[in-house]
Amino acid sequence: MTAHLPLTTLLPAQPRAIGSVRVSTKAQGTRSVIDGLYQKGAAKIVFPRADIGMTGVLLNTSGGVTGGDRFDYRAEAGPGTHLTLTTQACERAYRAQPGEVGRVSTTLSVAEGATLWWLPQETLIFDGCALTRSLTCDVADTARALIVEPMCLGRIAMGEREVTGHMSDRITLTRNGAPLVQDAWALSGDMTAQMGRAAIGGGATSMVSLTLVDPDAEAHLAPIRALLPDAGGASLLAQDVLVLRLLAPSGYGLRQHLLPILDHLTNSHLPLCWRL
Repeated sequence: MTAHLPLTTLLPAQPRAIGSVRVSTKAQGTRSVIDGLYQKGAAKIVFPRADIGMTGVLLNTSGGVTGGDRFDYRAEAGPGTHLTLTTQACERAYRAQPGEVGRVSTTLSVAEGATLWWLPQETLIFDGCALTRSLTCDVADTARALIVEPMCLGRIAMGEREVTGHMSDRITLTRNGAPLVQDAWALSGDMTAQMGRAAIGGGATSMVSLTLVDPDAEAHLAPIRALLPDAGGASLLAQDVLVLRLLAPSGYGLRQHLLPILDHLTNSHLPLCWRL
């Protein structure tokens, strides 16, 4: 007599994407060059020509992040160097299987006299996603850092206006290991309904979190505030630490206000892929 096994025992585990990138820079005369480089799995990095310092463009060859995926990014801007990190396109947080969560971890460090710009393009949140993301950045006393994380909820152009799932994001900045900035948010369940609440998003579907650590941060405050819409705000946490949060009704609306701000803060050296 043939035994019939439950169907669940016959199905193999679904393949999941795993990727890792580690990169560091060193000064070579007046240039910033690669000091160390490691990449594995579905995470890759390429280095196009840059007008300032060194630029690395991160690629996810799996096409996005779904439940069970694991990505780890680590970057160190060595003493006196300038490192810009961005993404080839918008990252996609896809629908996840029940009980599975995608995880993305980013660890950055900026040495004395160095500058690091973390400028990924938007993360697109699909209906049914489950994503947990964390970023930590440690800056030295004389270091500069610009940390930007934009997000778009749903694919409005494709009619996806109601999004459920889970998304959490945590950004931690330290100076020589001591806490400097902590910024965290999470949406779970009916994310569209939560963003529709006046005290949370006021109906916005897109937002960005921006942190600037720079001795000239205070001088940037007034010009940035002049570029912000009503659904945006910028403040100084310290004389050299500026934080910004901006909400918009769409990804296009977000870029309309974000790009001028980034052009101002990067002195018009925003990576070319942001313009394509």
